[in-house]
Amino acid sequence: MKENIPNKIHIIGSVGSGKTTLARELSSKLNIPLYELDNVIWKRCESGDSRRTEEEREEYFNTIIRSETWMIEGVHNEEWVSDGFRNAELIIFLDTDYSVRTYRIIKRFILQKLGLERSNYTPTLKIFFKMFKWNRYFEEVGKPNFYNQFGMYDDKILVVTNKDEIKNYFN
Repeated sequence: MKENIPNKIHIIGSVGSGKTTLARELSSKLNIPLYELDNVIWKRCESGDSRRTEEEREEYFNTIIRSETWMIEGVHNEEWVSDGFRNAELIIFLDTDYSVRTYRIIKRFILQKLGLERSNYTPTLKIFFKMFKWNRYFEEVGKPNFYNQFGMYDDKILVVTNKDEIKNYFN
């Protein structure tokens, strides 16, 4: 593997931006372990998910970012993930077009309801409508917040609007 390939990658973007798909592809291609921030927040159990305490969440997250290689993906840009951005060698900001994200939310819901795509949650109408709210919130609050808090890392932020930009970066 080329030595200029980053070993610590933090991928951020809105719901439907393609974070998980991109993270899975890169994790496999680069042989870097992948961690979804949703799974840092939630303990996944067959009997149902339970939210980790702040202490448990931070302990788990710190264990991840102290390791040699990691890829983190999620929508979160709150204070508790700031060390992920600080320690990342590359931050990929998926700035997928709002209408594309909206389409993907609808498509994902249909595929999940048909059992053709798995999810860490039960795809209910309530969650479906929340995703539109989260998408709008990210556009209006999350994106500006990310740049306000973490724009200082602009030397390692790669803003991506489509898949070709990722291919070009890694080739």
